[in-house]
Amino acid sequence: MKFLQKTETNVAFLILFIFIAVSVGGAIEILPMVFHGDAKVEPVKGLKPYTALQLEGRDIYIREGCAVCHTQMVRTLRAETQRYGHYSVRGEDVYEHPFLWGSKRTGPDLARIGGRYSDEWHRAHLLDPRSVVPQSNMPRFPWLFENLLDGKHTARKMEVLRTLGVPYTDEDIAGARDAVQDFTESEALIAYLQSLGLDMSEASRGAGS
Repeated sequence: MKFLQKTETNVAFLILFIFIAVSVGGAIEILPMVFHGDAKVEPVKGLKPYTALQLEGRDIYIREGCAVCHTQMVRTLRAETQRYGHYSVRGEDVYEHPFLWGSKRTGPDLARIGGRYSDEWHRAHLLDPRSVVPQSNMPRFPWLFENLLDGKHTARKMEVLRTLGVPYTDEDIAGARDAVQDFTESEALIAYLQSLGLDMSEASRGAGS
């Protein structure tokens, strides 16, 4: 009891024991993943890296703060799988740098949004969200329809991602600038949104066949 009282009333002791507790807990969580031979996460079957246009759209998604209001992680709860689709698995995020799982749902989760709506719906939604979802509190993004991509840095982004394990080919990188040049930012963002969850849907169909 005296030892406990001394620890609780001595800041230095308290900090020391908190550090020890966090260190031990961290080691228990991290070290098995470091030394276990099967720790590497394998991509889901058929997983493809983003195209140059989708990659630019993802950067626009991050720049505009979309990840602040929208998660990209479907939990295993029945209410979520019924609304959004198959729960998220780690193998579908192998090529994500950084992850965009998020933690706040001011808007719906977007992990399975790909193919659910037409490109025209997305265009209307970005221009005026309330024209398609009257109760929406999402802001308008008219400038995305005016800004054009020049592709100046697209190839370099893909080169960096390749060093992190994303399987971009030399051909992908060489054609990156031409693949995005003169597209609007809205087209890039829509291309990205339309890709979300498609690989997982294909993997799920393959597993069930």
